[in-house]
Amino acid sequence: MEFTSAEGERKYDALVRAAGRAVVGLDFDGTLSPIVDDPTKAHIHPDAGEVLVDLAGVVAAVAVVTGRPARQALDLGGLEEVGNAMADAGKELFLFGQYGNERWSSTRRRIVSPRPPQGLATFLRDLPRALRRADAADAWVEDKGLAHAVHTRRLPDPEGAFERLLPVLRDLAGRNGLVLEPGRNVIEVRAPGMDKGKAVDALVAEVGAGAFLFAGDDLGDLEAFDAVTALGKDGLPTLLVCSASEEDAVSALVERADVVVPGPEGVLDLLRRLAADARAAS
Repeated sequence: MEFTSAEGERKYDALVRAAGRAVVGLDFDGTLSPIVDDPTKAHIHPDAGEVLVDLAGVVAAVAVVTGRPARQALDLGGLEEVGNAMADAGKELFLFGQYGNERWSSTRRRIVSPRPPQGLATFLRDLPRALRRADAADAWVEDKGLAHAVHTRRLPDPEGAFERLLPVLRDLAGRNGLVLEPGRNVIEVRAPGMDKGKAVDALVAEVGAGAFLFAGDDLGDLEAFDAVTALGKDGLPTLLVCSASEEDAVSALVERADVVVPGPEGVLDLLRRLAADARAAS
C-alpha cells in the first residue's frame, strides 16, 4: 500500500476512527477480480468473500459498484453467499450493476432493473458498419442487456483499434441518445442519467453514511471519485483507492487517489488492515 501524500495517511487515520459509520464501495473488475481477456471468466479473488465478511463487522455497509450486469457480478463473485454471511452478522451487502442502473441487496434478494434504453436497438443495427469503418470488425461485442461493450483486447493492435473506434462509436452513440464509457481496451455504450457517482450518493442517503471509502481502477470509476471527493468537502472522512493492476494504472485515478495498491491483492490487504485498525481503535 502506497499513500500518495501525507494527507492520504491522515485521511486513512480519520476513516479508521469513523469506520463504524463508513460505507466501503468497491469496483469489481481490476479491484476485486483480476483483469482477464474474457470478462465472463473474471472470478472474484478467492480471499475476497472472507475479507468482505470480516470487514462488514466494523463498517456500516459494503457495496460493489460495477459496470457489469448485476446477475453476472453475483455469479462471478459468489456475492449471494457473501451477503448471507453478512446478514447473519446484521450487516448488508449492496450491489449496483451496470453503473447503478441495476440494484440488488442481501436483504431484498432480487435485482431491480429498468428496461433497455431507447436507441440501443438502432445502435446495434448500425454497429457492424461502424466496426468495419474503424477497421475493427473482429472486435468482441458483449451484450449486457442494458448496454453493449465493444472489447478490443483480443485484437492484434488493441490500443490502435480502441483509438480508431472511440470517435466512431461516440458519434453513433450520440445520434441514438446514448452515452459512451471508455475503459481499458473496452468501450461501453449505455443509457444516460446514471453513473457510479450517483450510486455513491444513493448509498450515502440510504445508509446514512458518515464516511466513505471507494476503490476502483478505471475511467468508469471517476464519477465515484468525484462523488466521494464532494463528500469530503462536506466534512465526511473519505478515502480514494486506486487499484493498479499488471497493466498500466489509469493516470487520472492515480492523480486523484489517496492510496495506490497493487491490484485486487493490494485492495484486500488494505481492507484487512482497515478492519484490524478499526477494531484496535474501538
